[in-house]
Amino acid sequence: GGSRSAGGRSDMPKQRGRWVAKDAAKEAGAERARELLPSLEEFKSEWPELPDEGSVSNKDYYFNSYAHFGIHEDMLKDQVRTSSYMKAILGCKHLFEGKTVLDVGSGTGILSLFAAKAGAKRCIGIECSDIAHYAREIAQRNGFGDVITYVQGKVEEVELPVDEVDIIISEWMGYFLMYESMLDSVLFARDKWLRKDGLLFPDHAKLYVAAIEDAEYREEKIGFWSHLWGFDFSPMQEMVIQEPISDVVDESSIATSTACVSELDLLTCRREDLDFLARYRITANRKDFLHALVVWFDVSFRACSPTVVMSTAPGATLTHWKQTVLYLEQPIVANQGDVISGLIAVRKSMQNPRDLDVKVSVDSDGEVAYPSKVQCFRLR
Repeated sequence: GGSRSAGGRSDMPKQRGRWVAKDAAKEAGAERARELLPSLEEFKSEWPELPDEGSVSNKDYYFNSYAHFGIHEDMLKDQVRTSSYMKAILGCKHLFEGKTVLDVGSGTGILSLFAAKAGAKRCIGIECSDIAHYAREIAQRNGFGDVITYVQGKVEEVELPVDEVDIIISEWMGYFLMYESMLDSVLFARDKWLRKDGLLFPDHAKLYVAAIEDAEYREEKIGFWSHLWGFDFSPMQEMVIQEPISDVVDESSIATSTACVSELDLLTCRREDLDFLARYRITANRKDFLHALVVWFDVSFRACSPTVVMSTAPGATLTHWKQTVLYLEQPIVANQGDVISGLIAVRKSMQNPRDLDVKVSVDSDGEVAYPSKVQCFRLR
């Protein structure tokens, strides 16, 4: 990550844009702006083309990438990620004792090893990439070769040596929670193999949004393109701003309250619920510029008592997911108490279903006029 500005700006100018008195004229203007905003159905269904809509994407890259050891090193070294699963599984040995466990997207097999150590009678890992060969050897080396079995292939295509399982474990989360669409495979496995009163680890997930002051880093990543070596490179800004950035956000740069925009109960949610539309409403907690929205998630293991929660929030211990930053085309000038609200729609990209399209409308009720905006982003 880059060096972000650490929090609120004390040098905020007293006047920026046109100050508007909070009177009937402003209310009338706000009402007109609301009328211009699209209906919920229009907002969810109409997706403009992004600048690189026609580019070729390699559909097999996802699985190929997981055959390389570097990505597994990052995940295994992620203390928050791995220790959360270890705490949830080894802390619930009574749930795993003698049970049949399915590990979806098992990778090097760390979750299967935890389950076997917790007393599972049988663990079956499904892994599409060639890392499965190493996972088999790792299970043997650790004395669990008779307990852990790996099936190589796609979840939707493989045959399992059992008809049903007691518990499904999976580390399916991507950037922005949904990126890479692996949750689809977990839900497919749930519907096909999980017994009626079976358990999922984790079993709940939430996605959050807030707004941040981020002038320095925004200039470094986006403003940078306006003048380069004496030339105007601003056409590149349109491309750059629609790509969310995964980076570490300093907690002190958050200048608003937080809103939960998606909550999933993995035991009951459906695959079609993963494309969603939500309203959000956040309130400025200080006078500041708001340059971007920041998104993060947490997952919880509610089958455990007490519940184990793994958070990727700004200020929490760093994870390899970091946070996701969506830069606004135009900063909001906010005073304490101003409300920033709008809609957020998320869907799988038509070009590559493992990519995510995100559409956000932004409106502010502050004293400084802010035109209602709709912006589209793609996580790829």
